[in-house]
Amino acid sequence: MIPIIYLENKIKEIDGRPYYPIDVAKVNDQVVRMALVRGDYHWHQHTNEDELFYVIRGRMTIQMKSPYSNITLSAGEMTVIPKGVEHCPTSKEDTYILMFEPYALQSKGD
Repeated sequence: MIPIIYLENKIKEIDGRPYYPIDVAKVNDQVVRMALVRGDYHWHQHTNEDELFYVIRGRMTIQMKSPYSNITLSAGEMTVIPKGVEHCPTSKEDTYILMFEPYALQSKGD
């Protein structure tokens, strides 16, 4: 059977844990992950992969170092951070996002 995925159930599975991504669906060698953004993550970059952020609920800023400018996303908006760009997701309110990234990429918050 092909499952239907209910994103509201995935939000409940996160259980209020910021920066603790959970797998929503695997697509070939990629994965769709969901996470709660609350406060600052940490500055980092991905050497070999781009990272797509899609906001389902809330509002977040992806801080980036020069020559890039910060990007603020609201529900229904998305962006792709190119590989090698140092960035730091942050939010003043609880924000739920989907991230599309290689399945092998494993990252968890502190």
